[in-house]
Amino acid sequence: MAKPLVFQYGGRELSFALNKVDRAALYGHKEVEVRNEDGKVCELATLADDGRTVVGRGGTGLAYISADREWCDKANLKPIGLEGNEITPVGSSFGAPIPLVQKASVNDYLDHKIRLVYHLTSEDDVSQLLEDLNRGTIFSFPYSYRGGLQADAAFLLVADGGKAFMVVGNRVEMQFLGLQQVGALTEDEGDDDETDLMDFDMM
Repeated sequence: MAKPLVFQYGGRELSFALNKVDRAALYGHKEVEVRNEDGKVCELATLADDGRTVVGRGGTGLAYISADREWCDKANLKPIGLEGNEITPVGSSFGAPIPLVQKASVNDYLDHKIRLVYHLTSEDDVSQLLEDLNRGTIFSFPYSYRGGLQADAAFLLVADGGKAFMVVGNRVEMQFLGLQQVGALTEDEGDDDETDLMDFDMM
């Protein structure tokens, strides 16, 4: 069984199981299987830069090389931001209980592009939390599955049926360019009438 996600609410710790909701669960899915003339399943391979070498599955890997073209151990690398400052990684959200203290408005929630949806189920008594959510409360908190350089934005809310959901996404950064301007129409004063003719051979 997967490790539960634990929330702190009302002086208690509530454990929830995450059930991912994806398109396959909602609409079904299909798979394309490619076979050769003998009926055997074909596997995807990569053609090397020399145009002759075929690399099968598992034949490629990711490595880190320094500016001096020396191999680097990932454990020795440090993340650096655009300003040159070292970035402090965030831990996994499953490592410690998440306090539900910060609330978000509907507009705050709609300002995010949602990429993950989880249906939350629990064997604990979560009636008090569900009552709060059913009143329209939306809790927000940082979320990271495995830990990493930065956490995503997560929201805890309920659907119309009273079921709790956690959605994960990122804020959409919108930039204001300017007020809408009406384009000016200019007339071509040229006397070449052939420019207006349509060539029907192009159709």
